Amino acid sequence: MGKRLSWTALAGLVTAAFAGGPLQAAPPESLPAEQLDFQAWGDERPADARCRGRYVMPGYRLPPPEPGKVASESSSAHYGEDGETLLRGEVVLRRDTAQLETPEVRVPPSRERAYAEGPMALRDQGLLVRGSAAELSLVNDAASIDEAHYVVHDQRLRGDAERLARLEDGRYRLSSASFTTCDPGDNLWRLVGGDVVLDRESGFGTARHARLEVKDVPVFYWPWVRFPIDDRRHTGFLWPTVGFSSDSLDYAQPFYWNIAPDQDATITPRWISDSGLLLGGQYRYLFPSAAGQVEGAWLGSDDAGSSDNPNDPPRRFEGEERWYLDYRHAGTLDPRTHYRLRYGAASDGRYFDDFGSDFAEQNTSAMPRLAQIDYRGDTWRLDARAQGFQKLDDPLLEQDKPFYRLPSLSASARWRQESGFYQQWRSNYSYFWRDIDETALPNNEHFDREAATGSRLHLSPALGWRFDASWGHLEPRLEWLGTAYELDYGNRDVGDRDTSLTRSVPVTSVDAGLVFERELDLGGRGYRQTLEPRANYAYVPARDQSDFPDFDTSERAFSWGQLWSPHRFSGSDRVGDLNRLSLGVASRLLEDGSGRQRLSLGLGQALYFEDRTIDMAGNPDELPANGADRYRATRDRSPLVANADWQVTERWRTRWQWLYDDDRERTERTGVDLQYRSPQGHALNLGYHWELEGFDPSLDRTDDDFRDYDREEYDVSFAWQAGRSLDLIGRLLYDNTNDRSLEQLAGVQWNDCCYGVQLVWREWIDDNDTGAVTDDFTDRGIFLRFVFKGLGGVGREADSYFEEAIPGYRSTAF
Repeated sequence: MGKRLSWTALAGLVTAAFAGGPLQAAPPESLPAEQLDFQAWGDERPADARCRGRYVMPGYRLPPPEPGKVASESSSAHYGEDGETLLRGEVVLRRDTAQLETPEVRVPPSRERAYAEGPMALRDQGLLVRGSAAELSLVNDAASIDEAHYVVHDQRLRGDAERLARLEDGRYRLSSASFTTCDPGDNLWRLVGGDVVLDRESGFGTARHARLEVKDVPVFYWPWVRFPIDDRRHTGFLWPTVGFSSDSLDYAQPFYWNIAPDQDATITPRWISDSGLLLGGQYRYLFPSAAGQVEGAWLGSDDAGSSDNPNDPPRRFEGEERWYLDYRHAGTLDPRTHYRLRYGAASDGRYFDDFGSDFAEQNTSAMPRLAQIDYRGDTWRLDARAQGFQKLDDPLLEQDKPFYRLPSLSASARWRQESGFYQQWRSNYSYFWRDIDETALPNNEHFDREAATGSRLHLSPALGWRFDASWGHLEPRLEWLGTAYELDYGNRDVGDRDTSLTRSVPVTSVDAGLVFERELDLGGRGYRQTLEPRANYAYVPARDQSDFPDFDTSERAFSWGQLWSPHRFSGSDRVGDLNRLSLGVASRLLEDGSGRQRLSLGLGQALYFEDRTIDMAGNPDELPANGADRYRATRDRSPLVANADWQVTERWRTRWQWLYDDDRERTERTGVDLQYRSPQGHALNLGYHWELEGFDPSLDRTDDDFRDYDREEYDVSFAWQAGRSLDLIGRLLYDNTNDRSLEQLAGVQWNDCCYGVQLVWREWIDDNDTGAVTDDFTDRGIFLRFVFKGLGGVGREADSYFEEAIPGYRSTAF
């Protein structure tokens, strides 16, 4: 669960914001690579290695002595009359896991301390410290080393200090020290400080007057800093985020609070020069049976008042509070019973467009709200919830406000017998409500229905029988859909419109298919080829639904899946009439050895025996008046549906879909995608997509995703590893119908041994929360992030967006 400061583990042991002393603290010059246990890779260099070599600790020169004893080895030994011992030559001392190598060691008569003259080397479990002189305790772990040069092998940390001392209480103290994760000889960055105290028992370090140097140039300064020296989470400042635009500075300084092992918080003051101070925060908890977080941000008064949308009035939000809140919680009451809570809200529909989020990728179209508990038994599944969301359209029309379910109660079950018979039960009761002014809606029958709120009870028991064999299947099924409403129209005058409505519709279907197989040899490899004809008949009678509301329903666009489904609508407010026979055939090519599918092909079409009179208006006696809708309702056969999925090689794959109206001889929708994936991390995507205007009946003309033109788009994207350290990223989404680029981005990522840089330029079309081209406008931005490995980074991460925009892209971990 831990979000922790960027400096890690033993990086703290001999690293950190080492400060102390004056800001001008100057560590000694670094040693060459061969004196720091550094070995260049040579021919055995791994393919993914970004460093020139690795640190390798040599074996101990002496076997381990008895606990508490000191073993020694030297070329000569001299014992003075006063009891002093002087060891010369190749002197080696070992106590437990610590080993000292030096030309000369002097041990006073007390035998409590030893003094080493350099150049000396002290080793201890992956740690190397070289120095000019050292003083070591022979009774405990205290030590002091002058002109120290240290390496922590596993963490790839190295640095230098005028003096490194281990105190009797176990803490470490460094003077004029530095730290970096760069290879020896490369000081692209390092942290330099004066007085540093490290406490391994508590896991903390403190430093005064610390500075970050890039190529020996100071770029950041801390007068005092507290930092972690192990993997435990610690309270402290995180790296800042800095953004610039032509007329604004955006600076955020996160502070991490480790409240308890199972709780933490991040507090982020953010200064936006033309808007003011935005205070953000996130609190997280992780308990044995529950987890959650609450986050948000608040701006007391927007000084700029402007939106990124050029269609908004000037300084529209000036002086207004702007904020968002998002609470999430999930837990279990027992192994079968789970619950979830969610509440999200924002001050306005433009908040995330203007300010983004400091903590996570937010859904910029809606803020969900949910209280849910569900039980999953062997037979029954029960679900109770209160659910809704704030729609982040701006402006938001009354008729576009979403419905809340207060509450929604569901129960479902399924029984199956060995004979093949099965029974299914599904039921739902929901009360739908939304906060609108009913009288403000336009005065027509459609908006009379839109004004309704109230309850809906929906029952859908089903009975079926399924025969399954390796050579085919047969499944007749009967489902009964019963729905009852109790409606309220508020202050709207709807005349004598009924408020109590019922509907009962039987849904009958028969699904059957055969599977033929043959062995096939292609290119010396064995395959199985299948031929799978399939037929599906569905009958649903028409019922008058013209007075029924539309709480959660939309008509589905035609697809391969719709060939085999009797349901023309999603949701429960409409049941579409249907008298249809679907015929199709599929073929697959399977590898004999693994059973892996290499190629699949499908072709199908539906034949209609009656017109489909039920649309969203619900009147069975009237066909749609609109030309496209009327044609869709009266055509005697569906478009031909063809698809293919071909795994060409281990790296190349292509998918294709085509919906063709063989009556009017025109394509209604088509798309082809070609993908390349490489083990080295390369990804290439080529796509072409065409869709007839109005093809998807679920979209209203005011919806964001609606296109008031025949959509023809080209999509090209790639992520290419140009070298061990260099990644190139790019995308072009082109609207050929309107001769414009919907999105362009180009980026470069340099991922070296000790640092990483992301630089990305992006330009895109914002749809302004409408489906009209005239409302669209262009937005653009440049994003920069750099990371010092072992310290952290500055700038906002773009990886999550890249992985969504460029399929197959996986960022190299910084």
